[in-house]
Parts: sequence; C-alpha cells; structure tokens
Amino acid sequence: MPPVPPLGMDAASLAEDFHHHYELTLGRDCRRPVYAYDLYQALALCLRDRLVERWKATLALSEAPDTRCAYYLSMEFLMGRALGNAALNLDLTETAAAVLRDHGLQLEALAEAEHDAGLGNGGLGRLAACFLDSCATLQLPVVGYGLRYEYGMFRQHIVDGEQVEEPDHWLRDGNPWELERPERARRVQFGGRCEFHRDARGRQHVRWIDSHDVLAIPYDTPVPGYRNTTVNTLRLWKAAATDEFDFNEFNAGRYSESVAAKNAAENITTVLYPNDASENGKELRLRQQYFLASASLQDVLARWRDNHGSDFSRFAELNCFQLNDTHPSCAVAELMRLLIDEHQLEWDQAWTITTGTMAYTNHTLLPEALERWPVELFKRLLPRLLDIIYEINARFLSQVAERWPGDAERLRRMSLIEEGDWPQVRMAYLAIVGSFSVNGVAALHSQLLQQGLFNDFYQLWPQRFNNKTNGVTQRRWLAGCNPALSGLITATIGAGWVRNLSQLQQLRAYGDDSEFQQRWHRVRQENKRRLAELVQAECAVTFDSAALFDVQVKRIHEYKRQLLNALHIVHLYDRIKRGAVDDWTPRCVLIGGKAAPGYFIAKRIIKFINNIAAVVNADAAVGDRLKVAFLPNYRVSTMETICAGTDLSAQISTAGKEASGTGNMKFMMNGAVTIGTLDGANVEILEEVGEDNFFLFGLTAAGVEAARQGYDPQALIAADADLSRVMQRLRDGEFDSGEAGIFDPLIAAITSPHDPWMVAADFRAFVDAQVCAAAAYRDRARWTRMSIMNSAASGRFSTDRTMEEYNRDIWRLRSMGDVDGL
Repeated sequence: MPPVPPLGMDAASLAEDFHHHYELTLGRDCRRPVYAYDLYQALALCLRDRLVERWKATLALSEAPDTRCAYYLSMEFLMGRALGNAALNLDLTETAAAVLRDHGLQLEALAEAEHDAGLGNGGLGRLAACFLDSCATLQLPVVGYGLRYEYGMFRQHIVDGEQVEEPDHWLRDGNPWELERPERARRVQFGGRCEFHRDARGRQHVRWIDSHDVLAIPYDTPVPGYRNTTVNTLRLWKAAATDEFDFNEFNAGRYSESVAAKNAAENITTVLYPNDASENGKELRLRQQYFLASASLQDVLARWRDNHGSDFSRFAELNCFQLNDTHPSCAVAELMRLLIDEHQLEWDQAWTITTGTMAYTNHTLLPEALERWPVELFKRLLPRLLDIIYEINARFLSQVAERWPGDAERLRRMSLIEEGDWPQVRMAYLAIVGSFSVNGVAALHSQLLQQGLFNDFYQLWPQRFNNKTNGVTQRRWLAGCNPALSGLITATIGAGWVRNLSQLQQLRAYGDDSEFQQRWHRVRQENKRRLAELVQAECAVTFDSAALFDVQVKRIHEYKRQLLNALHIVHLYDRIKRGAVDDWTPRCVLIGGKAAPGYFIAKRIIKFINNIAAVVNADAAVGDRLKVAFLPNYRVSTMETICAGTDLSAQISTAGKEASGTGNMKFMMNGAVTIGTLDGANVEILEEVGEDNFFLFGLTAAGVEAARQGYDPQALIAADADLSRVMQRLRDGEFDSGEAGIFDPLIAAITSPHDPWMVAADFRAFVDAQVCAAAAYRDRARWTRMSIMNSAASGRFSTDRTMEEYNRDIWRLRSMGDVDGL
C-alpha cells in the first residue's frame, strides 16, 4: 500500500479537512442548525489527524528494541482542554483562527465547547499533565499510564452557601482525542486463591486460580511536544467484563444477577477516587490501584516479549517505572508476581529487576495520606500479592536486623506490615523498599521526608533519596492561557522562553522601564477585566479591575488554611465597620476549590466563606472597599483565566505541610506576587524572586513544631485586639445567616490547643503582611515592577527543568530528537 501523503498545514488544507470531518465523519449537514460542540469536534479531528502522523513516527522510535523508555504511572492526569494546546504545539493557532473566521466562527468559542477531561482532582493530576507535556517537548520516550474515569471529579455547585456535588460525566459527548486499542486489552485478576506446587527440580510454582477477572481496555491520547515531531502517548485503561456470562443465573430467570459481574467489573473505572470512608469505598479504591498497576505492567512486559522473547537480562537497562505518589505502589509486588509466576524468573533475579526499574515520588508530608490497606482486604482481593509482600517484608527486615541488631522497635517501625488488632499494609514503605530512587517534590519537602517521615529508610539507604522540585509547563500556563502577556514578552525578549523559560530573566532589565511598565500594566488590567467577567458570570459579584485582586484557589483542606484567609476577610470587614479605613486599598478576594465529599470541616469552611461574602457584599457601608466571592467548580479551564488576572497569590499553608504546590508557580509566572509561608516550593520561589518581591509571614516548619509545646490559642486571641474582635463576631453569629451555632466547629478548631494548623498563631503575621501588600499595591510603579520581577524569576519552575532533572538522575533516557530519521 503506498504511503499516504502528509497532511497540509496551510489554511486551505485545514479548511478542506474541517468540512470533511463535519459533513462526513460526523454526518452533519451545514444546511441545518449548527451546534458548537459539533464544530469543536470537527476541528479537533483535523488537529488529531496531524498529530497522528507524528505520533506513529514517535511510536516507531520509542518502541524500538534498544530504546530505553520510562513509564509514568499515575492515578490522575488532569489534562484540561486539549484543543488550544494542540493548536499551539502544532503552530496552527493563527491558521485555525483564520479558517474559522472565514466561516463566521471564533476559535475561542469552539474551545469553550470542549469538556474539561475529568481525570484528576487537583495538583497531583495537573502536575502529571505538565510532566507529559514537557517530556514530549524534550522528546523523551515517556508513556503515561492512568485510568479512564467515566465520571471525573464532581461538579461543584453552591446552594445556600453549601457545596453540593453533582456527577461530572465528562465523556457524555465522547472524546475526539482518544483512540481505542482493544487489541492491547489485558486481563486483571481479583479474589480467588493461590495454588502451590513444586516441579521435578524442586522449584516452587504458584498459580492464582478461581479469580474474578476484569479486562483492561486501553484508550490512547496523543501528547504533542511544542513545535517538534514528537507525540508521546497517554494510555488510559477502561474496565470491562470478560466474555464469561453466568448462564445458570440467566436460565433461572435472574437476568440482573447474570450480568452482576459485568456491572461490578465496569465500576472500577466509573468514578475518580471513590469516597473510601466505607469498606466498599476502600475496596473499590484498592481495585483501581491494582487495576492500573497490573494492566500497565502487563502491557510493558508484553511489548518486551514481542521484542526480546523470554530474555529479561536487559529489562532494567531499558525500562523505568515512575510511581506518581503512593497510589500505584502495588506495582512493586505486581512486577514481582509477573516475573516469577508468569515469566518463571527466580526471586533474586526478579527482585534485582524490580528494584532496578521502580522509582517512587512522594507528594505528601501528612502521615494520614500515606495509604495503608487492611491485610484482610488484601488477602480477600489480592491474595497472591499479599504472599509476595510478606516475602518482601521478611527479606527486608532481615536487612534491617543485620544493620541494627537487637533493635526491635526499629523493626516494628520499618515493617511493611503495621501490626495491631487490624494489621495494615504500609504502601509507601513498599514503594520505598522496592525502588532505587525516592524523591520529594520541593527542597524543604525532601528535607523533611529525610529527617522525619522516612528517616529510618534514609538512614538505611541515603543514596536512594533525592529532590526534584516541581514545575509547570509554560506552554499552557503562560503562552496558552495568557496570550496578551506572552505576546508582550515575546515582542520584548523574543520567543525562546517558550522552550527555555530561564530566558525570562531578560525581563529583569525592563523592571524599571516606565514605558514597559505601562504596557505590562495595561495587559494585566485587561486580564483582570476578563477575570472580573468570569466572577460576575459565575458568582454574580462585581469586581472592579482597579482593586487589588487577592486570590486563593486550590483544594479545600485545613492545612491549606482557607480558614486563615477567611479570618482576614472578617478582619477587613471589622475595620470598615469601625471606620478604620485610612490609606485603604480596595480589595477583591476570590477563593475557590472543592472539598472532598466526606470532609466535614472543609465543607463547613466553604459555607463560612460564602456566608461572609453574602454579608460583606450586601453591606452598603462596605461599598467597593471590599468584595468577596467563592468561585464554584474550580477547574483547569477556569484557572487559565484566574492565574492571568491575579495580583496577590495566597499560598498560606501551615509550614511543613505542603509538599510543593504548583498553583504558586502558575501565579508567579503570570506576574502575581505571592503572600506566603516558608512552605513547599514557596521557599525556592522566595530564593528566586527575593524578599522585596514576596510577602513572607508566619512560623517556619521548625517554628511550628516548637510552638506545639504549650500552644495556647486562647492567650493569643486575648493578646491581639484584632483577632479578639474577629472571634467575637464569629461567636455573636454575625455570619450564621440564622443557623445558630453552625460555625461552632470552626471556632472550636481555631481555639483548640491541639490545632495542628496553627491558625491563631499565624493570624497577626498574616494581617501585617497583608497591610504591606496593600501599601505596595497603592504604589502602581512599585507593584508593576514586583509583577515583572516575579515573571522574570519564574524560569526555575518550568517542568522542562524538572523533567531534565528526572532524566539526568533517574530515567537516563536518550532524547528522540537525537535519533536519525525523526
């Protein structure tokens, strides 16, 4: 069959293909009413065709027998909308816009018709998406493996100030970017029992039998690099029933029972992260994690067998698995199972391969977030894996005992099995023991892991531990989402920064240039106007773009301290009501984020913020001095508008609790100034931008630990007149909206001597830092200079740099751009 000629990248070719897909692929008739989603799909298919050409060439190289590859296993990939990103990376944005204009259409309108891909719930998933973008841009052979959730993170509505969750069926209209690959389906086992026998040579063999199997069907999504020929793959697994059908149940007239297995199988990928407060929720979540690990590893091993047969001698040399947090850590035991049971390797050889290929990234300092699964659940659901974990643990504890003879307490602490009335499997420990690399995601985070959470393991294997500070991709988070500012930057220093973000350092030379400051200010004001339109549409609150836009958007959690932010708003309201408005800076406060459905206090904080907003916005005495809005259903596409229009970025977590943060980087890149604690990547942001361009406040991580001894928030409240007045307004029920006592749990949390988040301890420092920020904002030249300097200093926080470090220190991949023929 002769090769298909390459698709044209000119306007005429794009227009022809657009018509072809609209009328023939989608079967639409231009003479009938036109729907935006149909037009979006037609354009998406045009761009996908052009990606597929490059995708096939990339696959040929990355799947070559001697190519070393990395596989990124993650339960989340928060990809966001794909249309604009594909057009940008293919250098077709202007061409597509021109074609659409000729038809009376707007590219922006078609892009808005795309559903946000519901494959993650926060920073972890968005980080994974940025990683894939950078790997493709750097032309590294990296495949992402995840789950194809039918229902993503819930849609959030606010009703009477309360969060109300609604299913997010993001796939209801299909997904034009994915390609189903049923020929690559894998079979995943659950339940059953293990059968042991020895062969004539005395070697033990294990068969996992009587299991209830599920099929994993892969769906592939192209991940394009920025204006190069590389298109990597994100492979997402969908759960489906096997062909087995219970005819006994069917013939007995119990049709629903006969298809129960099918329904149970497909539940695995129905919803992102089920609530694991119940036993059923725990089981489903463990099923998801093992399903991802098993299907992905089987896929890689099948490809290996296609190229190398049963010779695994070079497997570790040519493959690396990166575990994105603790969720995929089943992969350690599963790779051992596959190598020993399915491919007949001896234990020592299999363990050498496993520990030579697995690398673990930790994303949390919260001990409760390090997953542990009941041994009984493991025994019932994954009996063969539990056998292997016990064997790994026995061999590991022998190492520990040899290193620290007689130290029974250390053995107890480091065991993969947490003993007690209800023994638990410690999944993070399994990941550490089974990996050759363990990294944190910010300098402070990695330091605290080594000194605290994983100190025993660090003492045993210090060489395994390293830091890889997170980043974000400037293609989406500046070039894509902020075309006006990126256009100004490119006109000033050239376009090289899109590939090499460190070139933004050249902006430092323009920090005091009054003409450049004016242009920068005009761009930012236009971005603020766009953000104000979003707030008006979503919240019915009017933001004046001349005011200070003070923003905190992220998952709602006590450690992120939206509650501290809310107390500051009450303090500002109290000042206005007392007439203490000398040198006042008009301020618009925007807060957004989702609380986990079962997280009572987080949902109560959302209610508190909304009630404050209702009181403040309705008070004629406040006027335009202060506006407050809670943005519902915060997601990637709204962040693209928010980060471009923010003046002050609130990154105010309790020091020592935030692993890194990536929102702080997106805001900084777009010219926002940070008000924050010395936590996570804030530490490195401060190093880059300098104290003159950052509003630092609060206890350090060491200070938090010291303050826990004898912590007395009641005394702090009594000693601070501002905090006393704020707490009195809460106790008086000023924001209760007729529901007496509704915020008593928040009052109790703030005043508790056991408050781990130290809200009262940091209140005064936060207020003082906010006063400094307000004063700086009144000096337009000073603030504009600070904004420029933040963008100029953001080069360190590109995922391009992060991926280069992963590759240099962990993956050791050869760039496909170095290979002839691509």
